[in-house]
Amino acid sequence: MSVDTVEAGGFSVRYLALGEGPCLLFLHGWGVGADSYTPLLTHLAARFRVVAPDLPGMGGTLEPTEPWGVGDYAAFVRAFAAALGLAPRVLMGHSNGGRVLLKLQSDPAIAFPADKMVLIDSAGIRPRHPPLYYVKVYAYKTGKVLLTPFPGLKRRLQTNAGSADYRAASPVMRGTLSRLVGADLTPLLPAVRPGALLLWGDRDTATPLRDGRLMAAGIPGAGLALLPGGGHWAVLEQLPLALRILDSYLQPEPI
Repeated sequence: MSVDTVEAGGFSVRYLALGEGPCLLFLHGWGVGADSYTPLLTHLAARFRVVAPDLPGMGGTLEPTEPWGVGDYAAFVRAFAAALGLAPRVLMGHSNGGRVLLKLQSDPAIAFPADKMVLIDSAGIRPRHPPLYYVKVYAYKTGKVLLTPFPGLKRRLQTNAGSADYRAASPVMRGTLSRLVGADLTPLLPAVRPGALLLWGDRDTATPLRDGRLMAAGIPGAGLALLPGGGHWAVLEQLPLALRILDSYLQPEPI
């Protein structure tokens, strides 16, 4: 495995490259770098040239100067592939990486002409929340306004609000996370190409199985495979089963 950098989209992008063969482009999830998936990528490298960038604001690539949306990340991935001269035949993304692929592959102007795609516990469906959630959001937004004259209290309110990912992020990446989570890609699903294998942990609470079923119903030619007992990181928690499913799906088409 090599760890390299390339200038792309205005960033010095850290990326992993391993293996030989047709190109498989892998996009990681939120808040981690590509090397978090080393056991999976190493297995895939037996048959593919696996290339996995650290997306801006995560891993070893600096964050953008202002909050990004999913379209910004899709354009970045296209620029990264162009900088390396990649022509990926397989696309694979986990969580937020899957969200970026959904956006990318629903736009004919920038989509890769890939043969296969794998979305692993993918994000992209706007979360559903109980009424109490919206009460908390309203109270938070009201509190921000009321505490404007008191910067210390306002910072404390902002620090204690939101998910663990949100609290751990910088201000720019908090804005980015808000934009990403707020984007509902459901209307784009019928335009996504090629059809995808959706690999899902049936106990995922971050991107619940309901989302996987919606994607399977909305993406032409998509199929859903479950990893029983697995959560959001089921692909690593149940790696042997995940690899058997992936090997079956990614085998060459019969001539």
